[in-house]
This record gives sequence, C-alpha cells and structure tokens, in this order.
Amino acid sequence: MLVAQISDPHIRPAGELYQGVVDSNRMFGDAIRHVLGLDRRPDLVLLTGDLVDEGTPEEYEMARHLLSALTIPYLVIPGNHDQRDAFRVAFADCTYIPTSGALHYCIDDYPVRIIALDSCVPGRHHGDVDAAGLAWLRRTLQANPSKPTLLMLHHPPFASGIPYMDLYRYLEPGPLEAIVRSFENVEAVLCGHVHRVMLRRWGGTIVCSCPSSTTEIALRLARDAAPASYLGPPACMLHLWDERHGLVSHLSHMGQYEGPYPFA
Repeated sequence: MLVAQISDPHIRPAGELYQGVVDSNRMFGDAIRHVLGLDRRPDLVLLTGDLVDEGTPEEYEMARHLLSALTIPYLVIPGNHDQRDAFRVAFADCTYIPTSGALHYCIDDYPVRIIALDSCVPGRHHGDVDAAGLAWLRRTLQANPSKPTLLMLHHPPFASGIPYMDLYRYLEPGPLEAIVRSFENVEAVLCGHVHRVMLRRWGGTIVCSCPSSTTEIALRLARDAAPASYLGPPACMLHLWDERHGLVSHLSHMGQYEGPYPFA
C-alpha cells in the first residue's frame, strides 16, 4: 500500500496570495499533479491540516475546486488555521467526517488502518485532544489491536526546538503518548503543522511530520529566534507499507530538477 501525504497548503480565495507573497493555490494544484504523476499511483492521499488559511467558506470552495483534480481517494483533517464548522460543511459529502463534535474518525478499508485524530482547539492555535477524544482513540485501537495502523493528526506531539513553533505545539502530549505506547500496531504517527520534516521516537513508534506544499518554516533553534519562512522547496511524504517489510517513509520533492542521470 502506498500512502501520499500532503500538508499545510494554506489555500486562499481565488486571486489572493498566502501572506501576500505566495500563490498557495497554484502550489497545491502542483502538489496534486505531482502525486498523480508518480511512477506508482498512491492508494490513498492524506491531507494533514491547515487546508485553508483563515477558515472562510470562500477558501473551502477553492479547496474543493482544487481537490476535484485529485482522482485518488483522500482523507482530510483540520489544522489550527481551519475552522471546524466550515470544514464540516465543506466536506459534508465525505461520509467519514463526523456530523458533530471533534472530527475524529477511522477508516478500515485498506491493508493499513487509518485513524484520524482532530488535535485542534477551537479559537486557539495549540494542539490538544480532550478526555472524550482520548477515550475514543483507545476504544478504536482496541477494536483491532493487531492490524497495522497509521495515526494522523495536525500537531506533532512533541517540542520541535523551533521556539516560535513550540509556542503553539501540542502542549500536553503525555496522555496521548500513554495510549499509543500501549498498542504495538501503530506503524507511525503522521503530522503536519511545522512545514518541515521531523522524525522522533515517541510512544513506542515513530512520529513523522510532513513539509508544506507552500512554504518551509525556517530552521532556527536559538531561543530568541524570530519567526521566518522560505518559499520552498515544496514536498510531500510517501509512506510505503507491505506485509513483509513494514512501513518506510520517503520525502518526495516537487518541481523540476536536473536529471535523471543513468547512475544510482
């Protein structure tokens, strides 16, 4: 099974730029074309939050227009820039989206089970999952404790070391970590939010964050670092799983580069 992951496109209304600088809509269209042009067609695409920038109906209308070009099944979760009610309305035809409350759901139609966890706190930018959501996660994992599982949420459940991102990280990940650690079948936890690739051992598994299709958050580790971003390089993640070898994750850069050359 091949799973593509795209994150943090920050889609804007038609004709508007992200942060007044970046054509995030065009870049999301490029990301879709990139995934469709891979030499192996993914079975599923995961979109791990911040689909739009301000959570407006106009942005979601543009998001659905752009997603109409994606001829591969996809699953979406919100990020801190999304607005839960508008998100729910925009994806009302996606039967996996809950009709009320947090947008947790489980898809068990593939060789790898996908569990989506809504880590957003309405009106705030940090991540958290309340007691009811954690209880739902435990019950969902217990329903089939042996099936290979990917858990996706927007906020990575650890500090990145980038001070201006850690201000609104997943603030209290201990209860979530305890649940994940108690199940051996969680192949990986897949996140967005930081616009960068990060890997960390956590909860007895691996957490992997996905780059943005739009901008890259600057890697500034000084405690007094000022927020900054770069225009590129955009990328997505490809998560390849098979029964014999398990899961391996690859960074897939988008764009045109010199090559290919006949050596490896």
